[in-house]
This record gives sequence, C-alpha cells and structure tokens, in this order.
Amino acid sequence: MTILVRNKILMFILMLIAVSAAAVYPSEKPNVIRNLQGVVLDNETNEFIPGAVIRIVEMNKIYSSNINGEFLIPDIEQGVYTFEIHHLAYLESVVKIEISDKMVKSFVFYLVPKSIEINPVVVTDYKSFSKFDDLQELSNVLKGKELQKELGLTLASTLKNETGLAIRSMGPAPARPVIRGLGSDRVLISEDGNKTVDLSSSSPDHAVTIDPFNLSRIEVIRGPKVLLKTSTTIGGVVNVIREEIPTKNHDHILGSVGAYNETANGGYLGSMFIEAPLDDFSFRGEVSKRKTFNLVTPKQTLGNSYANNFNYSFGTSYFTRFGYIGFSYRDFDLNYGVPGGFVGAHPDGVDISLYRRQYNSKIHITFDGVINNIEVNLNRVLYRHKEFEKSGAIGAEFRILEYLGSVQANHSKLSFFNNGTFGISFEHRDFEIGGYVFTTPAKATNLAVYLYETAVYNKFSFEFSARYNYDSIDPEFKKIDSKIGEIKKRTFNTYSLSFSTVYELTKIVYIGFNASKSSRVPTIEELYSRGPHLAAYSYEIGNPNLEDERGIGLEAFVYHKFRDLYFNLNVFRNDLSYYIIPRKTDEINLQTFLPVYQTYGLPALLYGIENQIDWNINDKITLSNTVSFTRGNFKGSENSLPQIPPLKGKIEARYNYSELTIAFNTEWAAAQPNVDLLEERTSGYIVYNSSFQYSLTNENLVHNLSINIDNILNTEYRNHLSRVKSILPEAGRNFRFTYKLYFNY
Repeated sequence: MTILVRNKILMFILMLIAVSAAAVYPSEKPNVIRNLQGVVLDNETNEFIPGAVIRIVEMNKIYSSNINGEFLIPDIEQGVYTFEIHHLAYLESVVKIEISDKMVKSFVFYLVPKSIEINPVVVTDYKSFSKFDDLQELSNVLKGKELQKELGLTLASTLKNETGLAIRSMGPAPARPVIRGLGSDRVLISEDGNKTVDLSSSSPDHAVTIDPFNLSRIEVIRGPKVLLKTSTTIGGVVNVIREEIPTKNHDHILGSVGAYNETANGGYLGSMFIEAPLDDFSFRGEVSKRKTFNLVTPKQTLGNSYANNFNYSFGTSYFTRFGYIGFSYRDFDLNYGVPGGFVGAHPDGVDISLYRRQYNSKIHITFDGVINNIEVNLNRVLYRHKEFEKSGAIGAEFRILEYLGSVQANHSKLSFFNNGTFGISFEHRDFEIGGYVFTTPAKATNLAVYLYETAVYNKFSFEFSARYNYDSIDPEFKKIDSKIGEIKKRTFNTYSLSFSTVYELTKIVYIGFNASKSSRVPTIEELYSRGPHLAAYSYEIGNPNLEDERGIGLEAFVYHKFRDLYFNLNVFRNDLSYYIIPRKTDEINLQTFLPVYQTYGLPALLYGIENQIDWNINDKITLSNTVSFTRGNFKGSENSLPQIPPLKGKIEARYNYSELTIAFNTEWAAAQPNVDLLEERTSGYIVYNSSFQYSLTNENLVHNLSINIDNILNTEYRNHLSRVKSILPEAGRNFRFTYKLYFNY
C-alpha cells in the first residue's frame, strides 16, 4: 500500500469520524428557539380545545393540541411565521407571529365557534338542529367573554343591552328583564330549564333570586320553543345555564375563582365554583357573596338602595352507560332596600329580606332508537319574603311552598319530523300571605302537556309547538260579597300554538315568519289582591272575575349570516283580545295615603321592530349596532299602555388584538311621550361607555380581567321603566372590575 493510498484512507476515516461526531453532537444554532409552547382556547368560554391542528405555513410542519389544548414546537428558527389553526367546530384562524429570543416561550391561540351543516347534521360547540337554533345562538345568547363583559349587579342589568330587552326597576336590586314591552310572568325566568320560584313577576319591588356571576350562558328564548316552558308565546323565556346538576363526567377537575367590584355603589363580590370527578360520580359546588351600598347618581345618593346576598349550592350526578341521575341543592339569601321619597312612597323606604331553598333532582336516560333520551325532573322550593318598615314592623310577608316536575322525551327522525320533544309537567303552589296584606292565601295547581317538532323540506325549515294547560286556583277564604267581587275557586283550560318557518334565499340570507296563539292564566295577586303593598307604594285591587289572557302574535324576520357580517331584522305585532294589567287610578286610599292600582282585562295591541348588525371589518375591528322599538296602546282608545320602553339602541366598536379586547359604545334612548294616564314622560339620552378585557394563559390556568367604565361623562338620565325616576336619575360614572381565574387539572 503506497503512502498516497494510506493518506487517502486516513483522510476518509477522519471524515467519517467528523461526520459521526456532528451527527451525535449537533452544533447549537444561535438563531434556534427550542421548546416553544402554545395552547388553543375557545374564544367564548375559555375552555381548552383538544384536537386542534396547528400548521406553520413557511415550514409546512403540522402539530396538534392535546387533551388540555396544549402543543409543543421542539425547535424553530427565529423569524416571522404564519400559523394556521384548524378545528372542525371552530372558524379557521390565521395569525402571523414573530419568533425571537426576546419573546416569552409560550403563546395562546383563540378560536371562534362555528356550525357546519351537512344536510340535517350539525357539528358545533352548542346543540343545534336547525336554522332556528343558529338564529337563536347568534342573536339571543350571552356567553363567554361577552357575558363577563356585561356582568352587572342583577340578571336584568346584565341583559339590558340585548336586542329587544329593557329593565323594569324600583332601585338597583329589584330589577327584572322586560321583553318587547312585556314583563311580569309573561317573561319566564328559569335556571337550567327549571322555573325560578320567587315573587319578582308579581311586583316591581320584588327581586329575581339569581346571581349572574357564575353563569356560563344566558339564553333569551322566543318562538315555538317557548311552549316547552310556558304558554305565553308573546313574551319569552330567559334561561340561565350553570349545570348545577353535572351533565358530563369530566376526567379532570375544573372550576373558577372570581371577584367583582363597582364604584357607583361601592359593591364587591367574591365567588368560586368547582367540579370534580370521582369514578362514576361528578361533584359540583358553588359559593358567592355580594355586598353593595347606596347607589350614587349624578345628582345625589339614592337612599336605601343597598343589597347583601349570600348564595351557595352543591350538586352531584352518577353516570352509567344508560345516562345519569343527579341531585342539587341551592340556598339563596338576599337583603335589600327599596328607596323612598317619591309620591306615595314611605319617606325612608322599605327593607326586604328573602330566601329561596331549592332541591332539584334529575334522571336522564339515553336510548339508541328513535327516542334519543327521556328526562325526568322533580323540584321542591321554599321561598320566604318579608318587608319591613323602618320601625322594624313587618308590613308584608309571603311564603311559597312549591313542587314542580316534568317528564320529557326527545326524539330524532320520525316520519316528516327531523327531531322534536314532547312531555308533561305539573306545578303545585301553596301561597301564604301575612302582615298588612289582605289578599287571601291560595293554592294553585297547573298540569300541562306539550309538543315541539322541527322539519326541513327543500329550502324551508319549520318549527311547530302546542301546549295545553289546566289551572286551578283555590283561595283559602271564600266570600260571596267581597268589596272586589266574589272570592271563589277558579279553573282555567287554555291552549297555545306556535308555528315558524325559515326560507333559504341564499346560503347566507334567510327570511322567516312566526305566528302564535298565546294564553296566560291570571295570578293569585291579579285575582284576589285587596289592600296596601307598602314596598311597591301602591294600594292594589284585584279582579276575581278575570278571564285568561289571550292574543295572536305575528312576526316576520330576515337574517344574513356570513363569517364577517351578521344582520337581523324583526318586525312583530301582538294583538291581545284580553290583556290583564293593573292601571294607576286617580284615587288615593285615605287610610294609607297610597295611590290605588286597579286590575283590568282590556284589549291591547303591541307592535315594533328590532335590528342587530355585527360587522367584522377585519381580523381586529368589529362594529355592532342594535335597535329596539315597541309601541303599545289600548285598542279602541288613544291611551298608550303603561311602562312601554322607548326607542333604544347601542352602537359599539371593538378592537381585538391577541388576548386584548378594547371596546367603546354608546347607549341611547329616545324620549317616551307615549304614556298611560297619570304616567310620567321621560326624555331621551346618550350615555358613553368603554371596556377593556385581557386574557392570560399559564399552563392549566386562564386569567380573565375585565374593566368597564359606564357613563363616562356622568350623564344624568332616567330609565322610563324605573319607579324611582321621578326623584333621581340612573347611576353616575361607574367603574366595574371583574376578574375570573379558570382552572382545569
């Protein structure tokens, strides 16, 4: 072997050694970032999204998120990259990110839920079977970050800017939603589908027994689905969802801790909920405490407008392959003040103390056939309510013991119908009254059967529902020659119908129509009231000869649903041949010096228009606008219905950048000159507000912070549906701080 050959062999061996060493010990590139972590979250609920696909366009590399929504990029060179994030149930997101050694080695992608329709099949983050569900989800649902931004002291204040809704109030605490000018029990309020038992529908001084802070979702239901819960189709249902009885057995612990503060009333709140699995069981617990002081207005402080609330619940479910069985208990305590100082009012106001103790049980059985599932609900509620004068004397006292139950079946494709629901329900109320209220105690029983169906034919979608009610109201003290008429047992047999259709003009434009026959049975108070109601500052006279309320509702709508634009226009007309309403007379009860309210059944007409627009100008800027108008009058006269909200709306601009959202909006209302006899007119107003939201994710934790500035210019304005508008305006400048920490382990 020559020296030259030996040298070539030696060089070859040395090269092999060098290449092997480079393979075993690769050199560190100074511009490579290692172990870059990310997480994919639901933009509305902040829940982790497993199975999301993350593609880096420039590298053509693909990663996927694990069960906790997390993914890992082992190494990536510094530079600007385009990330495409995909998931079947969410809109695609495209984000450009600059990767450098100065950045934090973790980031968050947010995905917006979407629905995908393949014939009758719908894949989505919410349960949707039809175009009606899509319309409902787009226009009448408050959830996730939007819900946190709108959180207020009460359910009504949280919903005040939703299309078609207004607030009836008598101070901050006793506020209740009004839909298209209709309040009282024409608007049913429910929790997880169960009717909320309190007295908020009977009088403006009575509060709704729901704390909105821990809700995951609020639905405003109108149309045929209303008949699954109530016979009054012209109103609606406000259903709040917290899943107090767990409906899913998660394989991890989840929950949240939160705090809330607002400056207009010096109020604060602390709250927590947790849900944890244990084998085939799931346990849920929740607790919150709120305290607010007197409300500060641009003129002065509204006396006796405080509120103190303590609220807790616990629930559990046992899961099998056939479904689940669950139980929950809720304890709601509230003490609050009703302001005084206006005509007929107690000079120092009235204090109210109430509680609600509720037991819920549910059995949910699933099937493989035409019947998808059967659900059985049984609830027991004890509600107690006392109204105190400033001397400490009890002016009024109410006690309700109520039992509610239902058996409901949901089916899939059945002949012409795509899916539907049918069931029966019952309700028994034992209503006792004390103090200086002279309405007779009474027992009320309701039995109902109902049906709801959907169908699709070519480009038409249909909904139909029907409900039959039997009601019995039996007063404890019967009297033939009462001053208000004969006090006797009353029975009612009523029915309600509702039909809707939607036609697909194009893939993104739809028109629709709804017709309904509505009914409502008079309440115990409307039938038998006689005497002073101190906290409401009224002397109330019922009418034991009232018939059932009834009428025909018509509605036409058009909506445009596209990725960057949502447009919805509704026109409605509710013609009631018999409308039950208490009207203020020009009389004063000389013993109590309170204005007299007399209950009548009169023909009435309500009509109006609603519009909502959401426009995504680009990936960062969104404009939205809502307008609501309702006009109501007594048929055959020039008199307007009382307590009808004026033309009102909201215009908002939002800027979204990664985890930060900044919004500025104006709430406005026109003057309300159309009032009933002896009702006060109100002027129009414009109020400016702003909000800031920021989210931060750290492993299994999501931090959400919201800061709202309401009434930035400290404008003096009055809510037409407020009973205290004659003495003081609404709240002045108000800073609201909301913090929520979500955890998932």
